[in-house]
Amino acid sequence: MFRTIVILLLRSVGVLLIVSFFTFCITFSDGIGIARSVLGLSASDEQVAAKAAELGLDRPLIVQYLDWLSGLVTGDLGASFLTGQSVTEALSTRVPVTLSLIILTMILTTVISVVLGVTSALYGGWIDRALQFISVLGAAIPGYILGIGLIFAFAIAIPYFPATGYIRATDSVQGWLWSLTLPVLALLVGAIANAAAQFRGSMLDALSQDYVRTLRSRGIPESQLLFRHVLRNAGGPGLVVLSLTTLGLFGGALFIEAIFALPGVGLLSVSAALAGDVPMVMGVVVVVIVLVLVVNLLADVLGSLLNPKARIR
Repeated sequence: MFRTIVILLLRSVGVLLIVSFFTFCITFSDGIGIARSVLGLSASDEQVAAKAAELGLDRPLIVQYLDWLSGLVTGDLGASFLTGQSVTEALSTRVPVTLSLIILTMILTTVISVVLGVTSALYGGWIDRALQFISVLGAAIPGYILGIGLIFAFAIAIPYFPATGYIRATDSVQGWLWSLTLPVLALLVGAIANAAAQFRGSMLDALSQDYVRTLRSRGIPESQLLFRHVLRNAGGPGLVVLSLTTLGLFGGALFIEAIFALPGVGLLSVSAALAGDVPMVMGVVVVVIVLVLVVNLLADVLGSLLNPKARIR
């Protein structure tokens, strides 16, 4: 298992280097254009050239990338070309907001999806029909539309939750939960629709296997059969869907943060892209890449624990 984790870590580092290099080349390829964007269209060619030299954009791309990479190793992602603010400092206040939104959504998604999927596969009936309805609803209604509806219903018509804004958990735990309730619900329906249906299908497939009938014939209690054997075999496909759902939440969080005015990475990326602030854009890209790699790494490790055959030899 240790060998598997080491190989997965090395693979993740390799992916980070490759993706960050190509992203950096695309983002910083037009040094003159970036300098003109910083100064404005009225700037002369001499001023633009001087600004490009000042920002180090006149150097070869590989030199710029290696300089940026050395800063990444020490936690220094550079400074904004427009405001001079440290990119690392800006991200340190934004990333916790986005992570709070995604982690809360995934915890609820995992618990509710497993309960619904397992119950639906075991008992069917109205629970199965309710799960199918949720799946159709989640697929039909985009998260941002649901978010707008939740604001009208529970922040305007019934002013129980705040429509916009964010309260840090260090200031008030209750206020933090209240400020994230509607955004989490907006993401939750679609996430549950995908994951619960997958868990239901995996459970039905596992329950139909010959080993289940063999274990039942030996008199093994149903609860032991379910938790020690069936769930473990059905957990692999469900885990894959949960990891993909988590990755999808990064895109969904972009719109949800804009609707609920949450000061997360989504709003920062939009404002930086519109302003042409390439160091900030690059910082956001790296953070997203790292988070995606962490999610994939955790999914691979948990998958190896559930299925030893999947371990790298």
